[in-house]
Amino acid sequence: MSSPEGPKKTKAPAASWKERFSYWFDNRIARGSLGLIRFLIAVSIVLAVIIAGLIILLGFNEDSEPLAVLWDSIASLVNAWVPFSGDGGPGYIILMAVSAIAGVLFTSVLIGIVTSSIEEKIIELKRGNSQVLESGHTVILGFYPGEYTLLRQLVLAAAGKDACVVVADDMEREEMEQNIAENVECPKNFRIVCRSADITDPAALERCALSSCKTVIVHPTDDTRTIKTLLAVSALKRGCGETDFRILSLLSGSEFVFPASLAKQYRITALREHDTLAKMIAHSCTQMGLSETFRELSNFDGSEWYTISLPEAEGLPFGDLAVRLDGAVPVGLYASGHMRLNPGADTVIQAGDRLLVFAEDRSSIRLTDKRADDAHSTGSAAAETDTTALVLGHNASLPIILRELPENVRRVLLAGKRGSEEDRARLEEAASRRGLTLEYSDAELTEEGALEELAKDAEHVVILNDHEKEEEEADMEVIYLLLNLRDIRSRLGARFNITTEMRRERNQDLVEDNDRTDFVVASSMSSMILAQLSESPELLDAFREILSNEGSEIYLKKASQLGIRGRYPVRSLRKMAFMQGYVLLGWMDAERQSFFNPPLDEEVEADEGCTFIVLGEN
Repeated sequence: MSSPEGPKKTKAPAASWKERFSYWFDNRIARGSLGLIRFLIAVSIVLAVIIAGLIILLGFNEDSEPLAVLWDSIASLVNAWVPFSGDGGPGYIILMAVSAIAGVLFTSVLIGIVTSSIEEKIIELKRGNSQVLESGHTVILGFYPGEYTLLRQLVLAAAGKDACVVVADDMEREEMEQNIAENVECPKNFRIVCRSADITDPAALERCALSSCKTVIVHPTDDTRTIKTLLAVSALKRGCGETDFRILSLLSGSEFVFPASLAKQYRITALREHDTLAKMIAHSCTQMGLSETFRELSNFDGSEWYTISLPEAEGLPFGDLAVRLDGAVPVGLYASGHMRLNPGADTVIQAGDRLLVFAEDRSSIRLTDKRADDAHSTGSAAAETDTTALVLGHNASLPIILRELPENVRRVLLAGKRGSEEDRARLEEAASRRGLTLEYSDAELTEEGALEELAKDAEHVVILNDHEKEEEEADMEVIYLLLNLRDIRSRLGARFNITTEMRRERNQDLVEDNDRTDFVVASSMSSMILAQLSESPELLDAFREILSNEGSEIYLKKASQLGIRGRYPVRSLRKMAFMQGYVLLGWMDAERQSFFNPPLDEEVEADEGCTFIVLGEN
């Protein structure tokens, strides 16, 4: 029981002189190299004065003045100079020798301190801690060795103009620079500046000159780090005052939802990677070559997306423009801050409207004279037969894939990993909305016979990536299934196509082959979209529509599906496609080689091996 006076204070034992000195010395050392140098100089001066005082007090100075003795003591300490036998008596020589020996010790320690400080400074410089002095640059927060699509696309986007990209991550600067130099070819006009920094710390991000950049791309490898980085950039943007840079990011999972109010306030565009790729997978599984078409449409190599002003097109209907614009394919209209894809033949181009075109270069776009054209479909569209899709594996994107499967897919067989009962309920709901018949298989996919039995009755095979596993492990499981399916297809002479979802581009390179396999790679596709949006933010609405459940989408249509047979100039093919509600972007031959934005007068043979690349609603 405590006393009324309260608990008694325990008095700390008195510290010894040695403990006090040790504590004081530790605090001096903790101040860094400069504090240690000051301590060394002070000790040296004190020692020189003591030795000079002893020489004078003991009468060893003979004819020398006291100030001369002090100077000799300091010089002996600094230069580690030992006097000769004729310079004085034995006492003088001994004390000066002590001063010289102490000088050797102090000089060695001083050299060590200075050397260590220089090494620390060099390491600091290698880490890239200096302030970035750029403006109008692009900042990439997050770096993953082996993934260089984003940087390569930004290099292509520069197109000979001076440009700079700042890459920041907690990796060592030297390592980042070496990886980039070995894998990305940078022309003289393009500079990549690397900084080693904690991208989730607003103070560390200040060195990247975010306040003067045009776009920040948040590109880490996991959603938790992405959200923390977005919050750090938002905090920095809030503290910078008037800044107008745009923030782009990708979130893979659906469990993280960035608040819409914050996104609007800080101009953040957070796209859902897995939802976007699910749609590509769904359509690629029945349209061989569509994933490659998506890549070609989304990169900066060859034809690319532009928004242009074309005063001579004012007052023209969009349908007329579709058959008169050479060097570019008119795709949509950008008006009043909104993008409209494939707006319809009767939509009139108004003053101030900007055209969304797919072209190789702005300078090659021209409006030709109006010509009489009697283009028309020469046959009826071929009916699509019902098909079966085999889906191997399970992830959170599967319900979206089921909803987005083309209409001719009527039966889906699910095999491999199973989700929870709640997951199964979501699958049943998605299948019911699409009119699909779902079947389940308990076959062990690692057994060759079981995999062969599953694959022989399917026209389309989809291999899903397990998003709950580490990227390398999940990709290797996909690669194993892909190699076995290729072997089965070769041995049985089967014709099923394979659509493979992978997480890392470098893993795709291990198994990419010129066969009937479509790859949908999360890292490369998302990087291409981010690069496009960083250069043209107004494309956001266009990509959202193309990659959403509603509006216009990209399709590969056989000539027979459009009822087109024979040889026609591109001008006529554009009109025939437009009459059926499609914008003709290009065509693909029997070898799956694509030709985008062909000249209006070029003739194309619409035969059984010809596939048209179109944009439309179904």
